[in-house]
Amino acid sequence: MRRIAKSAVTALCLTASVAVVLGVLLPAVLGLQRYVITGGSMTGTIDKGSVVYSRLTPVAQLKVGDIITFVPPGSVSPVTHRVISITRHEGGQLVFRTQGDFNTAADPWQVTFPQPEQARCVYHVPYLGYGLAALSLRPVRLLLIGLPAIVIAISLLWSLWSSAGEEVRRQESARQAVRQQSAPAQTE
Repeated sequence: MRRIAKSAVTALCLTASVAVVLGVLLPAVLGLQRYVITGGSMTGTIDKGSVVYSRLTPVAQLKVGDIITFVPPGSVSPVTHRVISITRHEGGQLVFRTQGDFNTAADPWQVTFPQPEQARCVYHVPYLGYGLAALSLRPVRLLLIGLPAIVIAISLLWSLWSSAGEEVRRQESARQAVRQQSAPAQTE
């Protein structure tokens, strides 16, 4: 029974570790950028606390209906909103109008992108952002690193303790067998 419990805890720790590594590293390997949604302007489509994975897309390939993440004029924080119209500026530059799906009005700005590529939403994972936000807290990181380390250490110590106990019992049994063989037979 203990072996099954130990195996289950080890499997759980390994599975959690692999899930975290895949959730953080795999999107980066696939060339995706990650954004945590902190506002409610896309509620219903992308809820607060979701993580949006975006791929850099040529600005000329963006279409009405695409969800993009950008820094609006006069701001320093990125926003994730839907493109609702695209027009051309007098110089030929594309001008984008955006709106959050939950908002009743279009954003007050028009956006032009100086870079040739812009982050376009590929998919999102609901509520994963809360977990990522928790990882920014030192006690949570220590718990996530420390707990599996403690479980592994206890498991190793338990194995060593059990092995040592079995070895002592085996040696004691061998000594008793030798004593019984060397003891003179008693007769009455």
